[in-house]
Amino acid sequence: MATITTTAAIDEQTGQGGQTGQTGRTGRSEAAATKLDALKPLAVDVAVPLGVYFAAHSALGLGLVASLALSSAVPAVRTAVGLLRERTLNGLALLMLVVNTAGIALSALSGDPRLMLAKDGAISSVIGISIMVSAFGRRPLMTAGLKPFIVKGIAARAAAWDRLADGSAAFRRQERNFSLVWGTALVAECIARVVGAYTVPVETMAWLGTVFLVAAIGVGILAGNVIAERIAHQVVADAE
Repeated sequence: MATITTTAAIDEQTGQGGQTGQTGRTGRSEAAATKLDALKPLAVDVAVPLGVYFAAHSALGLGLVASLALSSAVPAVRTAVGLLRERTLNGLALLMLVVNTAGIALSALSGDPRLMLAKDGAISSVIGISIMVSAFGRRPLMTAGLKPFIVKGIAARAAAWDRLADGSAAFRRQERNFSLVWGTALVAECIARVVGAYTVPVETMAWLGTVFLVAAIGVGILAGNVIAERIAHQVVADAE
């Protein structure tokens, strides 16, 4: 991920990357463990449902509805547990559940190959719009993936992030912009896919849709990295 390179460079500039000896190795091990813990929500709420979907649909040959239903199990349970036990709403799990539900609903719109191609774009738009809406909430959805790579398990940075998020309007604006970049890229991909579905030959659009998605991810990484670098500099400076 692009933000890893950015934060590594900042570490070298500030001396964080020059730790030696047993203390340095222990600190890095603890930081790695903490970072892995921070990434667990992304793995459980996003990676697991996507993995189940692709395994069921592509490897096992199950239908679209059955595959989406299976991949909805984990986010459905996570959302319910969060509401009943912790009285909180798990944003990532709920997002995946909404996406899967939208996919199941749209799967009924079959028969027209162009409509089926456009349907995939509609699912992307659910994700993109959800990310954009969350950008104006208390915690943008993309923060769950960005924060661990910048904080890197370092307690001083984690505290600095929290202070900036609570007290700096400029920091919150950058945090919001990071999610807006990704949300906009995915919504743009949706628009391009829908337009292409009705203007480009079906045979071409069958592979071009993947190109659109890869391009959207590339734009998200490149533009998002600019913002992530600014956030990283603020966090590192505040942590010193």
